[in-house]
Amino acid sequence: MGQDQTKQQIEKGLQLYQSNQTEKALQVWMKVLEKSSDLMGRFRVLGCLVTAHSEMGRYKEMLKFAVVQIDTARELEDADFLLESYLNLARSNEKLCEFHKTISYCKTCLGLPGTRAGAQLGGQVSLSMGNAFLGLSVFQKALESFEKALRYAHNNDDAMLECRVCCSLGSFYAQVKDYEKALFFPCKAAELVNDYGKGWSLKYRAMSQYHMAVAYRLLGHLGSAMECCEESMKIALQHGDRPLQALCLLCFADIHRSRGDLELSQLKLHCLSESIYRSKGLQRELRAHVVRFHECVEETELYCGLCGESIGEKNSRLQALPCSHIFHLRVSAGHSRAQLA
Repeated sequence: MGQDQTKQQIEKGLQLYQSNQTEKALQVWMKVLEKSSDLMGRFRVLGCLVTAHSEMGRYKEMLKFAVVQIDTARELEDADFLLESYLNLARSNEKLCEFHKTISYCKTCLGLPGTRAGAQLGGQVSLSMGNAFLGLSVFQKALESFEKALRYAHNNDDAMLECRVCCSLGSFYAQVKDYEKALFFPCKAAELVNDYGKGWSLKYRAMSQYHMAVAYRLLGHLGSAMECCEESMKIALQHGDRPLQALCLLCFADIHRSRGDLELSQLKLHCLSESIYRSKGLQRELRAHVVRFHECVEETELYCGLCGESIGEKNSRLQALPCSHIFHLRVSAGHSRAQLA
């Protein structure tokens, strides 16, 4: 298969994928991979396969193609292609919750000489690193990485990257229980989708709506939470985004539990029980989870530097310093919230 034919087949696969004929698109791309001798085309089709398997929740397959893409980049002897493939490898490990590996591959990306990391992909590398640090509950480093990714987005006028970072910041503030900021950032992402997203994939709208739903539920605005979650689920079902479907199911369960509808809230229990029983040895960890929680608080040093109280036990407004240290924002009698914002 020559270069022109390879290009045509890749485009055919993209058209099928965009029309939600995912399995047919995968078949076309796999034939390209089997028959094409064009290294550039192979590299590109491997990127398509990585993205498709990511959105389908097939993370082991995603990792497999990311590894093959690195080998192809080395054959091409192109530093930019090598950077892109290492970023895909970092993302694959992030999806598999191999967060230490994600951080290591991100550092490899940033250390590659003669690449476009500083201009185009640096922000995406910082975002992936931030997500990994958040997965490890290393909150200060996560915030530093997210803020760095946000600077990349602003400096390069990259609204798509800004949208993704805002959603990650929503998750960050939800975990440290500043629910107002947990809502502010995905709302900002939704604004970006409305302003710039006509040519974007609907996944950006679904992503922002899901994170808004989580924040609304935490704030007790259950009607708004349900509306956003239903919108996100609708898009996820249309596009076969199974990871997002699973997140929406858990969010639905939380909303019904918050409403006191105990029968529907059983859904969450079943979802969590399934993942528990799939993991070996987790029963022992469950029995010791209370002790482990307090150990984690000590390990992450997630305490307010002003009052000494732990952060993340209850909903409270937080303030982040330029150094990414976090402390409770106290509202005194003589200061309004607007003055302190």
